[in-house]
Amino acid sequence: MAFLTEQELAALNFKSLGGNVKISDKASLYNTEMISIGANSRIDDFCLISGNVTIGRNVHIAAYCNIAGGAPGVKFDDFSGLAYGCHVFSQSDDYSGKTLTNPTVPDKYKSETYKSVTIGRHVIVGAQSIILPGANLAEGCSVGAMSMVTKPTKSWGIYFGIPAKRIKERSNDLLKLEEGYLNENC
Repeated sequence: MAFLTEQELAALNFKSLGGNVKISDKASLYNTEMISIGANSRIDDFCLISGNVTIGRNVHIAAYCNIAGGAPGVKFDDFSGLAYGCHVFSQSDDYSGKTLTNPTVPDKYKSETYKSVTIGRHVIVGAQSIILPGANLAEGCSVGAMSMVTKPTKSWGIYFGIPAKRIKERSNDLLKLEEGYLNENC
C-alpha cells in the first residue's frame, strides 16, 4: 500500500493533521477543510471520507470503508477502528416512501435524518457493518461483523446482529496495555 507523502497531506488543507498520519494514495477524501486527523492514525485503500469528520489518535480505518460525516459529523475517539467495508452515516434519506430521496432532489421534497455519530475510545467495528445516524458507540464496545447499529450502545459490550444487540460483556484489560503504550510513545 502506498501512502501520501507529508507534502501531499499538507496540500490537502485538513482542518487539523497530527504527526505520523498514513493515508493511502487510493483513498478519496472530500471537504478536507472539515476533516481533523490525530497522530498515528491510518486510512487504507479505497476509503471514502467526506463532510465533518474528526479522527482521534491511533485510529485505523481499513480498506473499502465509507464515512459520510455530512453536516452533523462523525467523530472517532482514540484507539478506535473500522474493519474492512464498514459504512458510517450521520444523515440518511427517509425510506418510507412518504418523500422523495437522493441528492438530486431539492430539500423541500425530502425528509432526511441528521444526527451525529461518535465511535468511542477503544471501539472496534467488524467487517461490513453499518452505523446509522445517532447510533453512538460507547467506549470499549465491539461490533460483530455484518451488524447494523441503529441506536446508541453502552460501554464495554459486544454487539452483534441486525439490528445490533448486546450479546455479552467485553473485557477492559486493554486499558492497561494502552497505559504502557502511551508511557513508551508519548
